[in-house]
Amino acid sequence: MHEMSLAKSMMEIVEETAKKNNAKHVQSVLMELGVLSHADPDALKFAFEVVSHDTIAHGAKFEIVRLPGKAWCIPCGHTVDIPQWGAPCPDCGSRQLAVTQGDEMRIASINIV
Repeated sequence: MHEMSLAKSMMEIVEETAKKNNAKHVQSVLMELGVLSHADPDALKFAFEVVSHDTIAHGAKFEIVRLPGKAWCIPCGHTVDIPQWGAPCPDCGSRQLAVTQGDEMRIASINIV
């Protein structure tokens, strides 16, 4: 389960940010996660709960905002929604797509006190 290693890396960022800001506790973490990112949101939530135990973020609310997949179709020139990797352009059927959104995985905000 690669979500555990992702959560550990996330926790390092959270703890470093909290330390730099002299925080006593992390109240919440908001993550943006694209539908094309290959990370399971439920597994990531569970992994965050595990790695945050006995840290400054113990008990913090962990939220995930899902970002849709979007791509630019090279043959038809349209920006289109794509539900998954390998999906064809819904307008022309081409698979020559350049992903422009949906593979993100980033911490959007950390609420500290």
